[in-house]
Amino acid sequence: MGGVMAARHTDHDYAVVGAGVLGCLITREILARDPHASVALLERDAIGSGATRRSAGLHFPRGLTPRVRRMASYSQQWYAALKDARPELPVHSLRMTVVAPTPQETRLRGVYLPEARLRPAAALPAVVAQLPDGMSAWEGDGCQYADVYALSQLLARELRPNATFREGAQVTAVTPAADGVRLDLGTGDTLTAGHVVLAPGPWLAAPAWKGLVAPLGARVKKVVALHIETVPTADDEAVVFQDEDAFLLPYHERGHWLFSYTCQEWDVDPDTVPAALSPTDRDEALSTLRRYAPHLVEHCASGRVFCDAYGPDFEPLVRALTDDGRVVFAGAANGSGYRLGPAIAAETADLLPLPSQRKDAA
Repeated sequence: MGGVMAARHTDHDYAVVGAGVLGCLITREILARDPHASVALLERDAIGSGATRRSAGLHFPRGLTPRVRRMASYSQQWYAALKDARPELPVHSLRMTVVAPTPQETRLRGVYLPEARLRPAAALPAVVAQLPDGMSAWEGDGCQYADVYALSQLLARELRPNATFREGAQVTAVTPAADGVRLDLGTGDTLTAGHVVLAPGPWLAAPAWKGLVAPLGARVKKVVALHIETVPTADDEAVVFQDEDAFLLPYHERGHWLFSYTCQEWDVDPDTVPAALSPTDRDEALSTLRRYAPHLVEHCASGRVFCDAYGPDFEPLVRALTDDGRVVFAGAANGSGYRLGPAIAAETADLLPLPSQRKDAA
């Protein structure tokens, strides 16, 4: 005869709230630094079901600020080492062409990392039909893309023997105290952790942590990408339109192209933003695509809509939210959660003392 399961209370050294690619990378980094740490990874839905599920997963070696360039370089090396160790991972190298106004070559070389080795393109990529007057193209190295959702599932599978997973467990309250942080869950359970990392993706305004996160000044923006229903060839490459902050990605594993452009619809709610393309979404994207590849317009019949969190300075936010440092925020990566994820995870772990250090200080 069944009965009602009693609410449970558990204690951990760390709790990571949000199990997208970033939450998985942060949990991995904590355990890499202290394999004996007790870590709980909590997710309101299923692993990788938020922005991670719809991420384009494109990494290119660039950064508009010194910090972001350092993060991009660190993450590029981290992914390369991971791929060398695990060749089966869904991370794929890709050639890259950057399109920008001809007079901006000097600035462009300051934005892209030295390892990009930008050089004038010998020819336009086949997918680009034309360059407007005053525009030039440069070839570059160091580009890759991943199936971020599949990668997150693989990371989670490897983490499960060493971390406690709570999927479908929404955090309803975050209560810092002198000796730890209490998390109340929608399941009726409670969890106390010495330190908590909030990696909520675009769910910045969740009631449990809205007051803690609001002072950071992060905002949520709608993100739109078109699916171009034509099959890329094995030789096709990524094309980055620098000034438009847009790119064309040959999605070889999915069998179509993806065109991402910069939507300027801000302060959206990830729980209510429509998942379907609107006529405005499609028209705004096509206005950019038409400049360079008008032959692709007729193939733009579908796409993806989601949202992501952006920092006020367009740099990822990795900050302690409480004076004692027990609650840390990690995210607002400006659409680069995958691209800069390893560096964000490392910066986050730098803010978290090891359990042995806490005991020594007690």
